[in-house]
Amino acid sequence: MRSLSHQPAPIRILAFIGLLALLWLPIYGMAIALIQDDNTASIVAMAALFIEFLTLTQWWNRTIHRNRYPWQRYGLQWSLRNGYSLLYGFGLGALSLFLLFTLQAIFGWITWTTLDSTQIPSQLRISIEGFAVAIGIAFGEEMVFRGWLLDELERDYRPTVALLASSLLFAVLHFIKPLGEIIRTFPQFPGLVLLGLLLVWAKRSHQGRLGVAIGLHAGLVWGYYIINVGDRIQYQNRVPDWWSGIDQNPLAGLMGLGFLAILALWFRQRAIVAIRE
Repeated sequence: MRSLSHQPAPIRILAFIGLLALLWLPIYGMAIALIQDDNTASIVAMAALFIEFLTLTQWWNRTIHRNRYPWQRYGLQWSLRNGYSLLYGFGLGALSLFLLFTLQAIFGWITWTTLDSTQIPSQLRISIEGFAVAIGIAFGEEMVFRGWLLDELERDYRPTVALLASSLLFAVLHFIKPLGEIIRTFPQFPGLVLLGLLLVWAKRSHQGRLGVAIGLHAGLVWGYYIINVGDRIQYQNRVPDWWSGIDQNPLAGLMGLGFLAILALWFRQRAIVAIRE
């Protein structure tokens, strides 16, 4: 196994994924067989997958790379600075999304639904529920894509190559669907690539701390969860979907891409300054 450290990054990545799958598939099979509710079985299986991923990264780094503190290398540092970075990213991500929808409302593309006093408890529940979902998704995906995957790529390639490769893989793995749906929803793909670039630049702008990327990702997911699950807006169908977002997904519209591009360029510039320092 130690010889894997001398193999190219693609081989190391495939070996890691293969080992993870080998450990996880029996648990997945047991969950499907023993748990009748498909949704519960899926949640249990995915939770087991992520726990195995965290455990395997520890073993992988200590055995293959001779690194005793892999999570710190990935940028998951338990410090006040990383905590502040997370809060900063979360606030910026949520605010950016709400500004996007506010601007669409000003243009008349959407309208905000009215909220009466009887709906406040349910909206509060959705906000708390959405926060938990957002943190869970963001933590998991950032540890995988801006943590483990980016680290493996950066060991072999220049920062720009690692940036582009990790962002493309992030987009491709989020875009696995039938061919007809790929064609219909293709504007989502550049949005996912741009989001991947943004999150890497955000991490690099904070001296490699992962907190800001987790926060940004979580803020975007939380804001969208509140608006989507809480049914807070109605589309007026005054512009084509490719302007406002295909399937009401803000990442799949030109305006959403514009907002992501502004954030990405901001963090790219900050990353350049951080590297020079």
